[in-house]
Amino acid sequence: GEVALEDIEMTIEPGFIHAVIGGDGAGKSTLLRVLAGLGIGHEGDVRLPAAGRIGFVPSSGGLYRDLTVDENVEFIADAYRLRSWRPRADELLARADLGAFGQRLAGHLSGGQQRKLAGSMAMLAQPDLLVLDEVTTGVDPVSRMDLWRLVASAAASGTAVVAATTYLDEAERATSVLLLHRGRVLASGTPESIVARVPGTVMALPTPEDAATAWRRGRIWRQWDPEGRRSDDHRTTLEDASIVFELMADGVRR
Repeated sequence: GEVALEDIEMTIEPGFIHAVIGGDGAGKSTLLRVLAGLGIGHEGDVRLPAAGRIGFVPSSGGLYRDLTVDENVEFIADAYRLRSWRPRADELLARADLGAFGQRLAGHLSGGQQRKLAGSMAMLAQPDLLVLDEVTTGVDPVSRMDLWRLVASAAASGTAVVAATTYLDEAERATSVLLLHRGRVLASGTPESIVARVPGTVMALPTPEDAATAWRRGRIWRQWDPEGRRSDDHRTTLEDASIVFELMADGVRR
């Protein structure tokens, strides 16, 4: 079979948010399924909490669309054999702005509400490890902020969080970042340390000087000059850094 991940080393600390980033096919979902203990065939050593101490939200959402919000939560409580779970469930649903939707079918919630419900369900058992596969992708900005607050509160209470995200402004808020590209680690560390390792300079330009090393952000082009001197005039973002490291990995310019 094809190797989806190779030479991955990752230490996941309790109380912190660890972001996993990378383009389509980088291996993010495969890595998260391994971390969620889903029995993906692999070599090497993976040390995880007991299955009952892991909360997982897959990119598909992980909800029962034909059950109500309350029934979804009750199903999870039964599956984890939780006692006296109702106060915590009420608190999580209230923080997710879902307190008034207990009798609504999950399938009739908005996309953002569905992701917040899935996140709340994954946090219900106060897991040691919370694994989130692109839970904020494609949801409205307000729900994105609500979800991030829920995730931050889980970390603040001591949970180790691993979150794959396509929004690199979110990843910039994480404690550590793992940049995957074609199943391998291109960079890891704090967002600041990854940005600091970008060689040359990244500039904002109205038109690109070299299409091979330029990319668009809104109406402005970002241009990487591998030989350029670092400048305080142009703030290099984590998104810029990830693109530069991918260009380097693909041999565009070194």
